[in-house]
Formats: sequence, C-alpha cells, structure tokens
Amino acid sequence: MTVVAARAADREPSLVSDQPSVARHRPIYIDSAALLSFMIILISLIPARLIVPGMTDLGRPGLIVGFLLFCWWVLARFSPQLTVAGRQPVRWAVLVFLVTLLVSYASGFLRGLTSMEANAADRTMLFFCIFVGVVLTCADGVPDWHRLRVVAGVLVGCAAIVSGIALVQYVFNDDVTKYLTVPGLQAKGWTPGFELRGSGGTRVAATMTHYIELAAYLALALPFAIHFACFSDRRRQRRWAALAAVLIAIGVAATISRTGILAVGLMLVVLVPVWRWRQRYNVLVLAGGLFAVLAAAKPGLARTLVHLFDAPSSNPAFTVRAARYPLVFKYVAQRPILGRGTGTWVAPQYEILDNQWLDTLITNGVVGVIALAGLQITGVVLAWIALRRSRTEADRHLCAALISTQVIGLAVAGTFDSLSFMTYATILALTLGMCGTVWRLTHPARAVRTATTSRFLG
Repeated sequence: MTVVAARAADREPSLVSDQPSVARHRPIYIDSAALLSFMIILISLIPARLIVPGMTDLGRPGLIVGFLLFCWWVLARFSPQLTVAGRQPVRWAVLVFLVTLLVSYASGFLRGLTSMEANAADRTMLFFCIFVGVVLTCADGVPDWHRLRVVAGVLVGCAAIVSGIALVQYVFNDDVTKYLTVPGLQAKGWTPGFELRGSGGTRVAATMTHYIELAAYLALALPFAIHFACFSDRRRQRRWAALAAVLIAIGVAATISRTGILAVGLMLVVLVPVWRWRQRYNVLVLAGGLFAVLAAAKPGLARTLVHLFDAPSSNPAFTVRAARYPLVFKYVAQRPILGRGTGTWVAPQYEILDNQWLDTLITNGVVGVIALAGLQITGVVLAWIALRRSRTEADRHLCAALISTQVIGLAVAGTFDSLSFMTYATILALTLGMCGTVWRLTHPARAVRTATTSRFLG
C-alpha cells in the first residue's frame, strides 16, 4: 500500500488583508470543509422525516445548512476579501444549468399552473439553490488536498454508520431509526416500511426516504472508502477504511436494488484501470469472499441479487417503466424545448416515472436535459484533467473515484428520479463540487490553484 506524504503545495501561503503571508491552514476559523462536513453529518445521520417544525421537507437541518452555503457563496461574490478570482469551469456549467431551470420555471408560470404545481415549482427551485450552493462552495472553498480528504473521510464515516443502521434493520426486521430523535425536530412525511423482494428478505432504507436512495448514496461513498483503504497514511486508518468499504458494500446488497448493483459495477469499470494488479487481486478475492459468505449466511439474498436483471421483457421493473414512455412523449411533444416548467411534474398529481432523465425532459425540455448532462459531464472532464495532471498515485486514484461518482450519477438517473431524493442529490452535488476542487488544486497556475475563500469567520 502507498503512504501519502504531505504536499508542499498544500501549505502554500496567501496574503491576508495587510498582514504578512501566513499558512493556508487556518484551524481557528470555520472553513468550507468544516461546513460541508457538518452538512454531510446532518443530512446523513438524521432521518429524512425529521424537519424543523412549520417547514416543508426542505426544513431538514442538513438542507438548511446547504441553503446557507448557497447564501454564503453569493454574498462572498460581493466581498473583495472573499471573492475567488481564479478560473473555475464548474461555475459556468452551474450557471448554464441554473439559467435553464429559471427559464423553464418562468415558462411554467406563463403557461398557467395549478396550486400544487406552483408550490412544487417553488420548492424545486429552492432545492436547486441548495444543490448549486453545495457544488460551488466545495469547488471554490476547499483550500487544499488535506481538507478535501477530510470532507471525503466524513462522507465515508457517515456512509458506514448509515450502512450499519441498514444492516441492523435487515437482520432484526425493525426500524431502529424511530429511536433516532432530535429535540426540536418533528416527524413529517412518509417513512419507508419493510418491503419483501423475492427470497432475499426485506429491503431497508436506514435514514433515507427510499431503498433505492440508500443504495445510490452508499454507492457514491464506496469509491472513497476504497481510496482510503489503499492510500491512508497509517495502517490502522487503512484497516478502518477497508472495514468501512466492506460495510458499505454489504449495505448496498441489503437494499436489494438494481440501482445499487449497477452503480457498484460502474464504479469498478472506472477504478479497475487505475489499480495496480495487486489491488485488483485483493478486491477480487475480497469480493468473492464476501459473496461466498453471503451465499452461505443468506442464500435467498444471494439468489435474488443474481437474478435481479433476469428476463427484462417480463420483469415488472422494466416493463412498468417502458409502459410509461408513450405518456412521457405525449407531454414532451407539447413543450419539447423548455418543458412544462421546473418541478411541475408532481408525483401525487401525475405518474411516478422512476427516471430522472424523463422527468427533466418533461419539466425542462431538451434544453434542460442537455444542461443537466453537461453539468455532470463537466465534472467528469475536470476530474479526468486533474487525473492527468496529478503527480502521485493517491491523487490520481482520488480523481478516478470522483469520475466514478459522476458516471454513477449519469447512469442511475435512468433508474429512479434521482434529484427528487434530497440526500442522494446533495451528496451528488458534493462530489460534483469536488471534481472542480481537484481541477483547481492540480492547475499549473498558482493564482488558480490557490484561489479559495480563505475563511468564514474572523
């Protein structure tokens, strides 16, 4: 295994007001990485049904922090001490995406909306402010590789805890999240129950709103767990990260979700080429051993996972989705360019599509689909450029892990309405922002590489 030494570039000084140069590490201040980590903890570990009293589902504590990040980034643009002067392609991709949302939003109101549609449109735009805030705060605010790894480490730790909760639910068939209460918050909305799937047992959702969301969330965290298992500084850290990776992988299996299996498969497609042969061998042996243990301990679950993709022509998971296509294209034909309006396809009023690309096509039109795809493809390209620029094996692997998250995001958007599930969508936004971070940290120009909002308080 490779041990990562501290990089000199991570300690580059920067001028602070009229004071002499100081180290870029400023632990006495609350920086972007600390706020992002706090958001990850809140949105992952507090059950999704718990919100601030009197608010909608956007009143979850983690989402409130995300909205404050959006406000912080906007206000920072007006401060000469906080404004980030360096280039950042993610900003342009986000701007195009946000403009398309706003144009479709206005187009919907010009068409005329029902009260339910109007409320859903407002709520959707507020959530995309959170989404954009997380992307930009991470892309512009994380100052160096060390703080970036802190954010990724918090995500891995939270995902391991969430996966542990899911496994307890799966084994004991009991919703232990009912014991996770937070003073001052109230329960609101739908709580996922236990759903039987084949002979695999009950599907579980842990702190998420759906089994598929849990599978996708864990899949986004898994490549970072593998990264730390290979490249952490100390052997104990590598062992803990390996344990977290195993726990997260088992959690994906416990959801009994095609989306989870697809996501893990795509992650391997991206990561295997950058692994050394020893790493490929270790992962292959570990994966084979885990599946053998699973087959022995829970044969029904192993059989169900193997047959999830059988008979697509008669499998309801495929046929039901395909049956919705004529309805989708009927609505698309009416407003193909800008769609019916951002957020106006309301599940209780219309049919659930289980496909984010179709949902975006209906609500934001062809322009919206191109903007959404372009946003995530921008993340892939930036992480790929950073991978080519990186000088260490650990940095290259982290860039590859980020590429895998965006490939996962592009693919699983076709298996469920991914941006409607706020925990998953917020973590996807985080990984997209991290793609912008690694592009900036590997940029050859120091003015770009070190361009961050250096502080939050002080």
